Amino acid sequence: MRILIVLTSHEELGDTGQKTGFWLEELAAPYYRFKEAGAELVLASPRGGRPPLDPKSNEPGFRTDDTRRFEADPEATGALANTVRLDTVSPGDFDAVFYPGGHGPLWDLAEDPASTRLIESTLRSGKPVGLVCHAPGALRHAVDEDGTPLVSGRKVTGFANTEEEAVQLTGVVPFLVEDELVRLGGLYSRTEDWQPYVLTDGLLVTGQNPASSAPAADALVELLGKGGV
Repeated sequence: MRILIVLTSHEELGDTGQKTGFWLEELAAPYYRFKEAGAELVLASPRGGRPPLDPKSNEPGFRTDDTRRFEADPEATGALANTVRLDTVSPGDFDAVFYPGGHGPLWDLAEDPASTRLIESTLRSGKPVGLVCHAPGALRHAVDEDGTPLVSGRKVTGFANTEEEAVQLTGVVPFLVEDELVRLGGLYSRTEDWQPYVLTDGLLVTGQNPASSAPAADALVELLGKGGV
């Protein structure tokens, strides 16, 4: 079982002068869920190399047992330092794809043709795709084979408008995940801010926020255990 984890390469938080990137918990918790399920993992990003870490995600209040474990794990940190370029990845080499969030994906993965193709071809091959927090924004240009938005008519979730308001970035991000999923015809739902919430619709798994990253990974593993269906 091989799982591709796709991380952002974007580090500028709009025009604020602050840094962003991927959210550490959203990588670390799924990383170990997948490892414990026996998966071989490959990490990728649009630019390759070391992707930017959102510095806020490593502040004391956001550290978890998984993030501490990840940072002390030479194999994990080595993989993170040497992600492969996303445009060199062959979807056929993997059994599933998982996207951690952080604000970075709203700028690059949401607009990256290689990312869009990866999502489309993975799902069309009967393999599952999971995205958590801001990463469901990477679905915005993906379409079904008939050209309709991939999320149209599907049960989806992602970072809620009220959560974006709570971190005071509503006016900074290029689009709001909740609004975009609704605009595309997704059957968006959510739970209370910062609480775990995961939806599975066919082969598509989405999680609302950082707290949803481990259960989203579990849902992806469950799909793989069912042969992807």
